[in-house]
Amino acid sequence: MAFIFEQSDSEIYASHAGLAVVGPIINRHSGLKRRLKSIPLRHGIPHIDLVRTYLGLLCQGKNDFEAVEEVRNDLFFKQALGIGRVPSSARLRQRFDEQATELTKAADDCIVPMLKNLRAAVTALPSGHVALHADVFCLDNSKTCKEGVARTYHGYDGYAPIGAYLGEEGWCIGLELRPGDQHSQKDFLFFLDRILPRARALAGKRPLLLTLDGAHDAAANREYLAREQIDYLIKWNPRKENPNDWQARAEAEQGFVEVRPGKRVALFDEVIEWTFGQRTYRSRRVVRLVERTEDRHGQPLLIPDLVLEGWWTSLDADSVDAEQLIRLYQRRGTSEQFHSEFKSDLDLVRLPSGKFETNALVLALAALAYNILRYIGQNTLIGPDAPIRKALHRRRLRTVMQEMIYRAVRLVRHGRRYLLRFGRGDPGYGPLARCYAQVLAL
Repeated sequence: MAFIFEQSDSEIYASHAGLAVVGPIINRHSGLKRRLKSIPLRHGIPHIDLVRTYLGLLCQGKNDFEAVEEVRNDLFFKQALGIGRVPSSARLRQRFDEQATELTKAADDCIVPMLKNLRAAVTALPSGHVALHADVFCLDNSKTCKEGVARTYHGYDGYAPIGAYLGEEGWCIGLELRPGDQHSQKDFLFFLDRILPRARALAGKRPLLLTLDGAHDAAANREYLAREQIDYLIKWNPRKENPNDWQARAEAEQGFVEVRPGKRVALFDEVIEWTFGQRTYRSRRVVRLVERTEDRHGQPLLIPDLVLEGWWTSLDADSVDAEQLIRLYQRRGTSEQFHSEFKSDLDLVRLPSGKFETNALVLALAALAYNILRYIGQNTLIGPDAPIRKALHRRRLRTVMQEMIYRAVRLVRHGRRYLLRFGRGDPGYGPLARCYAQVLAL
């Protein structure tokens, strides 16, 4: 059966109805407009219109400046986001290059006020702590001459940004672009100076639990967190430790427990004294040694395979035992998903500009877009009226875009007002309408 293609001259349709919720979040709750007024502008399109435009693109998973040409004549895009004038791709790129530093600072300052104004739920761990994850991840920008691109620890040329995520929902409270060859620990304490007040503001009176990987196993970090009275769980870096010595100690102390034929595990829970500066500190360290003499298929190994790993923590053994502590650290793996949502869902593996400061601005705006999409997902795809009924406590950003942002709608002007007319039986209508009403009521 053949189709006949026609284009309407009067009716306006849009394929991204979810931007109707994005607009009020930006304009009512982020504080961006008020913050951007402090940045000087002699003439041209207001800063807020450029930021609204780019956030609208990011919430659709688009980051290249040329994508703005597709929406310059899109009436729904302008009305949904409250844009007065949509910039051209050249003007958007030029303005970002000119005032990247000031715009980055403004966007970064609006992360916490937006989450507080939206009353974003921050779910705690079973221990009562609010999880705070901070970690470095890599963006592959190979075969480019962009400023700041260097060899990363993954073995390719790119950037190595650092991000911080709060709560079981994974709210992004900080995202900072770094050169690819910058070590994870370099300037890390300055990063903590920025994110800890934000985490405290959102967690309320509940204690924080900062979880870090082995790249941040440094006495300076433990001393800083002890001084700030922040509970921590940091992966121990064995460095030059010999697993054979630990094996001999486990045999002497009869610490091995056989978990299956050919596999034994020994746990050491001890308090270690260490010095930093001229002071001596005491910290708990849990060490796990896994000895395998057979693989999972029962094949004997010629030489026993020894795996040594451990964790520094400020949590005492009475409240969290060694097994619980390891399970708490394993939850840190969720933060790897948050990294992947920036890289794949928001399509930010390859950043759009050749200038380092402009790409830093792109990531600052991406943090806002990430939280906006996360909020929409938590309020539309979790409840009983969600189009997807599988029980989960968090949805990926890609799912939010597919199920909520990319909704077909007809834009109707009636009585000097705009109506959004969804198709009959559209499963996204109820959750989107409810979320829109909730955002307006806050």
